[in-house]
Amino acid sequence: MMAAVKVDRVKKTFNPGKSIVTALENISFEVLRGELFGVIGPDGAGKTTLFRILTTLLLANQGEAQVDGLDVVKDFKIIRKQVGYMPGRFSLYQDLTVEENLSFFATLFNTSISANYDLIKDIYSHIEPFKHRKAGALSGGMKQKLALSCALIHRPSVLFLDEPTTGVDAVSRQEFWELLKNLQKQNITIVVSTPYMDEASLCNRVALLQEGRILDIDSPQGITKKFKKPLWAIRSKEMFRLMQDLNKMTEVESCYPFGQDHHVVIRNASLINLLENELVTLGHIDLKIKAIDATIEDSFMALMK
Repeated sequence: MMAAVKVDRVKKTFNPGKSIVTALENISFEVLRGELFGVIGPDGAGKTTLFRILTTLLLANQGEAQVDGLDVVKDFKIIRKQVGYMPGRFSLYQDLTVEENLSFFATLFNTSISANYDLIKDIYSHIEPFKHRKAGALSGGMKQKLALSCALIHRPSVLFLDEPTTGVDAVSRQEFWELLKNLQKQNITIVVSTPYMDEASLCNRVALLQEGRILDIDSPQGITKKFKKPLWAIRSKEMFRLMQDLNKMTEVESCYPFGQDHHVVIRNASLINLLENELVTLGHIDLKIKAIDATIEDSFMALMK
């Protein structure tokens, strides 16, 4: 099967002043046709730079990239007609209505809303009752759906979504991912970036990106299975002091806050009783310790080290 997206040793640097900043360092990966592929990483990891290169908006310093078998440099005009791109920042016309924005983007691609309405109807139906409202007056979730509708109106073969759920509420995030799953059934390849680790589990495969480098590429299940060290969730009445004390212990390899607990990697599972006794001796009360399975976040933290 031909890859829908192929990136080969791409490097991108910026020179904002005297220093050179490396945004991407020797990035290589492939996205299969029809796949929902996630690029997961914190702010500053290089996600937006990567997406701008793949959508022909930015030139790499080194390496090659292809979308639908087309070179992002030589064939940029064709690629721009075939892909959809939803940037991280809302970039539609705030003074135009919902319907006017959608009609405008359809016209750019020599099509119409009615011609491709079947593709966007599940998304657009949420905002169609407000089609005469100006885009600038929409809520975050509605802006998100309008931007996605505009990115899809020309029926792209590959859809790039750069942090589409940043800044929207939890319900809108969940609805958005359900919409993506439905789009995937229409044979659209989706490449989505996000800083939210919990969204990684919703992708077929993910690339974990940190400081311009890929730490790992695998299915979400494949990444968590690679976490082989003993992992425990620990809490007590004084969480800050607990973290300080845990980080001083020789049995502990790493400790970091995670929700209501601290996730603690112990060098050897047999040391857990010794660790518990030490914490009791230090005066920690309401102590709760349980063995847990690693999440994507835990795997990411381990790979960063």
